[in-house]
Amino acid sequence: MIDVRKLRMLAELERLGTVAAVAEALHLTAPGVSQQLNALERELGVPLTERRGRRLALTPAGVLLAGHGREVMDRLSLAELEVDAVRRGATGAYRVAAFPSAARTLVAGAWAALDAAGSGLELEVATLEPEDALAALAAGSADLAIVHSYSNIPRELPNGVLAEPIAEEPVWLAVRADDPLAPRDGGALELAALSERRWIAPDAAFSCYEMVERACGLAGFRPRIAVQSVDFAVQLAFVAAGAGVALVPDLTVERVPDGVMLVPLAAPVSRFTHAARRSALRDDAGLDNIAAELRAAAHRSIRPSAAPHG
Repeated sequence: MIDVRKLRMLAELERLGTVAAVAEALHLTAPGVSQQLNALERELGVPLTERRGRRLALTPAGVLLAGHGREVMDRLSLAELEVDAVRRGATGAYRVAAFPSAARTLVAGAWAALDAAGSGLELEVATLEPEDALAALAAGSADLAIVHSYSNIPRELPNGVLAEPIAEEPVWLAVRADDPLAPRDGGALELAALSERRWIAPDAAFSCYEMVERACGLAGFRPRIAVQSVDFAVQLAFVAAGAGVALVPDLTVERVPDGVMLVPLAAPVSRFTHAARRSALRDDAGLDNIAAELRAAAHRSIRPSAAPHG
């Protein structure tokens, strides 16, 4: 293996022309440079320099090797710049797994902001429910998992996984605007008043379903599910059709259908979004910068929780 330091001296000799100039440029002594060049010749078994009067010049083999030396030093300089960029979180490729409504709003918003800023960060995104996103994170097929929990359903993280808060959003009660119970003054509604209504909820396999069941349970009843769908746009369409009422997290609502109101709950329920990473990536600056953009996107995306919307 060729010693890179000696190779650099050879390249500098070609560039500067004298051993004294090389020594000054590299903060070495002239005899030290000469010794290193002689050692490189012995190691390679090829003459690299020759005396031309008082000047030490490169042989054809020396010129050839000096060219490689320049290329090596250029690559090393580029590597140092790129490592510094990685250290600052300005470059790098990251795989992100996010549940659908966060992917559509937070991750897409972060992507747009990074792209507009000319960031060197590259994202590869997959839409996965929180349990699958955490499994991908643990398996190493994702570097960042965007997961949610509810104020009435905490989420436990696997060992070796850290999470930081990204967003808190209200969970709205979606009702028809002409529902006799729909507040006309921007007020909140007690879930207990809806105990006899039909409900629209996610499939029972999802934590969003458990959130609905627990919220209604605390209000003293078990919801009568008429329609099940993991697509909250479908849920809102059935609310508009008069099929029932639903609890919908704010970020799941891309558009409020005509004739539907989003009403605050008298006993509020919140959904929390976290960015989870493996503890080995605790100090990864690129992930820190992505998380910061996710928080900024949440600030832009989440509706104020104080008033109904329709």
